[in-house]
Amino acid sequence: MDATVFWKVISEYNNQTVIDQVILILFLIAGLTLSYTGKVKWGAKLALGVTHLYIGIQFFGVYGTEPIQKFFALPLYLCCGGLFLFECIRNREDVLQKPDKWQTILLLLFILYPMISYLLGNTFPQMVTYIMPCPIVSVSIAVYSGYRRKNRLLLILLIIWGLTGIKSLIFSAYEDIILLISGIYGICLLFKEDRAKKSNNMSFWE
Repeated sequence: MDATVFWKVISEYNNQTVIDQVILILFLIAGLTLSYTGKVKWGAKLALGVTHLYIGIQFFGVYGTEPIQKFFALPLYLCCGGLFLFECIRNREDVLQKPDKWQTILLLLFILYPMISYLLGNTFPQMVTYIMPCPIVSVSIAVYSGYRRKNRLLLILLIIWGLTGIKSLIFSAYEDIILLISGIYGICLLFKEDRAKKSNNMSFWE
């Protein structure tokens, strides 16, 4: 997939889903707020799950044109969405901790995503908005790292997409350096979790 196709998909998606994106970003804000305040512990997982499913179906399933979008990105986002919803049930009482320094930085970078895209010379609809694959994975890594109990498969899938932020240099989508930073943070988190498991004589997947 070349840069022209990459930006064309973004443009068509943004043109046709403005209302959906507004609804979903409000839903996401509500979910994160409820979880960070402890009122609905699983609210963030629910919001992220629904958003991943929407992006998988709409962005990649409906507007995607390339095999990598249909056969890699689409199933990856559907899996992430399903796993987030599964975590709503499995670990519904797990508390979302207040963000630490690194998580706060990642959350701020997520908030700045569209602004950075605009400052790089992109304008709507050919620009990165909040309810798009890369920003959503970025905020997902930042938020999900705040839960004590983590689904290892979900974390690994988020990291895999996070590392695709390297494409920022290929498609001149430099705002996606934020995604790459999130992916690298996710790797560090995964190693930290692994060391903690080993110190407690637990397997990697427990």
